[in-house]
Amino acid sequence: MKRSAKLPKRKIGLALGSGAARGLAHIGVLSVLEKEGVPIDMIAGTSIGALIGALYARGKNADRIKDLVIELGSKRLSLLADPALPKTGLIKGRKVKNVLKSVIGNIDFRDLKLPFACVATDINSGEEVVIKQGLVWEGVMASGSIPVILPVFKWQGRYLVDGSSVNPVPVSLLKRMGADFIIAVNVIPDVDSRVELANEGHTEAKAPNIFSVIMQIINIPIYRVVEYSLSGADVVIEPQVASIGHFDFHRTQECILKGESATQASVLEIKRQLKV
Repeated sequence: MKRSAKLPKRKIGLALGSGAARGLAHIGVLSVLEKEGVPIDMIAGTSIGALIGALYARGKNADRIKDLVIELGSKRLSLLADPALPKTGLIKGRKVKNVLKSVIGNIDFRDLKLPFACVATDINSGEEVVIKQGLVWEGVMASGSIPVILPVFKWQGRYLVDGSSVNPVPVSLLKRMGADFIIAVNVIPDVDSRVELANEGHTEAKAPNIFSVIMQIINIPIYRVVEYSLSGADVVIEPQVASIGHFDFHRTQECILKGESATQASVLEIKRQLKV
C-alpha cells in the first residue's frame, strides 16, 4: 500500500497588535502558546506588539519577557518625567530610547532567532512603513512613537510615528512575509465593550490626564480600522482588557492573565485548524 505524502509544514505567523499597556496581554498569549506546543515561525508587531514581538524574536521566552516588563512597569513614571519644549512631542523620549536599547540590545533584524518586522506610520505621507532591517530597537521605537507624546522618530530619511493608525494588528504584513497560518492578537476593545464598561456602576469616572486624553483621541478612529486589519487571520485572540488604562503598566500581571485566559479559549481551535 502506497504511503500518503507527508503534508508540508505550515508557516505560522503571530500578529501582535497595538494598545499601550493593554498589549501586556500579549505575554500571556505567548505563554499559553509555548505551553501548548504551538510553534511560531515569524512575528509582526505594531507599537507595544512590536516591543513584545521583538523580545520574543530575540530569543526571550514568555517568563523572561514578563520579568522585563514588570521591571519596566515599575519605572513607568520616570520614563514620562522627561519633559521637552514641545517640538514634535511632549517628552524627549530619551529615557524610553535608553530602556529599549537596554532590553533589546544593539541587535540587527537579521540576527534575530525568528523573522520579525514591525509597522510605523510616515507622518508626512500617512503611508505604512514596514521596518525589517537595521537595529531592532530603532524599529520598535519608531513603531511605538505615540504622536504628540513622544517625538517623531527619524529613520532612513523618513519621519515616523506609531503604526497603529495604519495597521494596528499587522496580519497583512505576515502574509507578505510568507505566513500561511496567522494568529492575530487584538487588544483594542470594540465600541460595545467600551460603552458597557462606561455604563457599569454608578460612580463618576476618574478624570483623565493629558496623556490619557491624547491616547483616546488617537484611538477613537483606530477602533474603526481594527476590523479591516484583522481580516485574513485564521484565528483572532481578543483578551478582555477594556478595563485596563492605556498607561496602566503596573497592572502587568492582570493583563497577562487576561491574555492567558483568551488564548486558552482559542487554543483548541488553533490546534484543530493546524491538526496538532
